[in-house]
Amino acid sequence: MKIYIISLFPEMFENYLNSSMLFKAQKIKAVSFEYVNLRDFGIGPRKTVDDKPYGGGDGMLLMIEPLYKAIKKAKAKSPNAKVVLFSPKGKTYLQSDAKELSKLENDLILICPRYEGYDERVTNWVDLSYSIGNYILTGGELPAMVLIDSVVRLLPNVLGGETSKEIESFYDDDQTVEFPQYTRPEVYKNLRVPEILLSGNHNEINKWRESNKHK
Repeated sequence: MKIYIISLFPEMFENYLNSSMLFKAQKIKAVSFEYVNLRDFGIGPRKTVDDKPYGGGDGMLLMIEPLYKAIKKAKAKSPNAKVVLFSPKGKTYLQSDAKELSKLENDLILICPRYEGYDERVTNWVDLSYSIGNYILTGGELPAMVLIDSVVRLLPNVLGGETSKEIESFYDDDQTVEFPQYTRPEVYKNLRVPEILLSGNHNEINKWRESNKHK
């Protein structure tokens, strides 16, 4: 999978995408990334990408022309790529969405809005729109990182244990949170690991884990 990231601030992604699991995913060629700097498609000598909204109102909107040209550049390299826009009006992003995206044969083009928003006409070239929650951020870069992280970790051979993802919190969108887990030492400041987990009785351990999931 290749993921194109349309952003005014592509440098925000570099450290994150080249660390830990996401670095590993690139190393094994499960995913690759390409930045598309929206400023490169700005209008005039100042490379303007935003303007005041028609009808008045506070803030500035990303203009349709730079957005369209940025999408067109990515599409020229990957014509069948799915275009994703992050927006408060989008579908609430769930684990099931991450699973579906991870199984796509298509590449992804992620649009990271800024300022007050975007010219609504851009939605004519958008396939999917997501919101990561009912709160306000200054841009779409953080939602893009959330989507990338949640999708890439599900790609084949990226996680160390392929079965681990199936017992994680929210795996089937049922709002179930994974059971408590412990590691060494057995006792720390008089706080002990539950005895059942030390018993070696896997049937009883599985029962304990099932009964200690949180909903």
